Amino acid sequence: MKTSTKRKILVTNALTYANGDLHLGHLIGYIQPDIWVRFQKMAGNECYFICGSDCHGTPIMLQAEKEGLSSEEMVAKIKLNQEYDCKKFLVNLDYFGSTHSPANKTICEEIYNKLTSNDDIVKKDIEQFYDQEKNIFLPDRYVKGTCPKCNAPNQYGDSCEVCSATYDPTDLINPISVISNTAPIKKTSGHYFFKLANYTDKLKNWMCEKHLQPQVINKMQEWFADGLKNWDISRDAPYFGFEIPNADNKYFYVWFDAPIGYIAIFKDFCAQHNKYDFQEYWQENTNTELYQFLGKDIMYFHALFWPALLMGAGKRLPTKISTHGFLTINGEKMSKSRGTFIKARDYLKYFDPECLRYYLASKLTARIEDIDLNFTDFRLRINSDLVGKIINIASRCAGFINKNFQNKLSTAIIDENLINDFQKSSTEIFTYYEEREFAKIIRKVTALADITNQYIDKEKPWQLIKNDADKEKVHAVCTLGLNLFRLLMIYLKPILPGLAEKSESFLNVAPFTCADANSVLLNHAINNFQPMLQRIDEQQTNDILNNHL
Repeated sequence: MKTSTKRKILVTNALTYANGDLHLGHLIGYIQPDIWVRFQKMAGNECYFICGSDCHGTPIMLQAEKEGLSSEEMVAKIKLNQEYDCKKFLVNLDYFGSTHSPANKTICEEIYNKLTSNDDIVKKDIEQFYDQEKNIFLPDRYVKGTCPKCNAPNQYGDSCEVCSATYDPTDLINPISVISNTAPIKKTSGHYFFKLANYTDKLKNWMCEKHLQPQVINKMQEWFADGLKNWDISRDAPYFGFEIPNADNKYFYVWFDAPIGYIAIFKDFCAQHNKYDFQEYWQENTNTELYQFLGKDIMYFHALFWPALLMGAGKRLPTKISTHGFLTINGEKMSKSRGTFIKARDYLKYFDPECLRYYLASKLTARIEDIDLNFTDFRLRINSDLVGKIINIASRCAGFINKNFQNKLSTAIIDENLINDFQKSSTEIFTYYEEREFAKIIRKVTALADITNQYIDKEKPWQLIKNDADKEKVHAVCTLGLNLFRLLMIYLKPILPGLAEKSESFLNVAPFTCADANSVLLNHAINNFQPMLQRIDEQQTNDILNNHL
């Protein structure tokens, strides 16, 4: 972990498609980088976190038409809803933008023109599926059929969810248009392609520089072995997006302008604040860092197409791309059709948002692993660990300080070895944050909470307080207990910012920083303890399962 100088970091989460509000699967993508960013800011680094709505494509156009809205009206409405959902789950974005912006249009055209001047763009006629009933060329995801590689049925036109193969939509067996449920015809149209293979050697070199997780590198080796193909970056009208300059009514494919949206959104953020150097974060040979978080379903675009576009445009590449797995609900994949689909706002009808943050953190690692939200385990873990072990420390100790010692902590630490052991744990815990090993943090903190509770149980302040001669020991024991609680909340603050804020108010201290782990509170006035989080009862978990699954 870098600690010697102040780092300058830009963090992005994968842009959320502007066709609906956030669901629990989206929240992995937002909460994981939010935890990492909050840690970087606590450590004193200059760190900016941006995201936004991915606004273009045929699906947006068709949905807007169905709702009786213009495409612009629909994406503006969805953007506001997505931003609202982020805030409700304490995702502290510095800026939530949109790919449908003048800045993004300008940068897309600049990069396209640069690629053209590099001889990285080629035009050729291709056959595509065309829906005669709707008079529209079909996007990859609007064609379904049997996978040509493994024969899995009901697969999309760009990739197979069963074997992970990628292919052209016209390779599908028994294709069907998702829009009209009719068999599409093949129709020829001229398209513009990015010569991805031109960057094979550069991508291989970059891949070996630890910018990617091992699982992604292994998958990229398979793609390289098959040979990189030219990538179609254009779409036919009608299409909601940016027109390609001098290209006869063709539009940039959404997967061309969406990642470029990271650049444009940060540019809009800098323009609004008028104090950040936009170019410093996107130019080559910069001392700034770029961390990008995304789901495994879109790693193909981010690990191949995106870095190749940046290479061609002469811009910096990501320092690290962190890919996470899918969310399952009680062992089932998130799916509207399967009834395993819970919106972020529906969750909030039943539970505190920090319960989900804590639960996801308890399962998030630096590896690409699916996370199962099992609501029985969720309830037991929140009640046992978070409420019963961690918050209970403050509740047990505060009452004695509030009632018997005028809300003031003692002047000395009764067990220096114990507090020193807890403080030394900061190195391990902060390293886990840097490495995105959040599950290890939860295990470490709950182990420390167990030690704290065992110490309090051993000393039995509720018995000592009955004897006047032992009152000073009660003062010292409870002061130590609250100092240990304070350290635990410092360690958990990136995961539980709301509970950390309540703890700061209770302890009557300034917002926690990483450096606070090196100090203790003595001869210090605290406030009366107030309940911080309610236990989850079984009825709550039954209700969300019965009403939304």
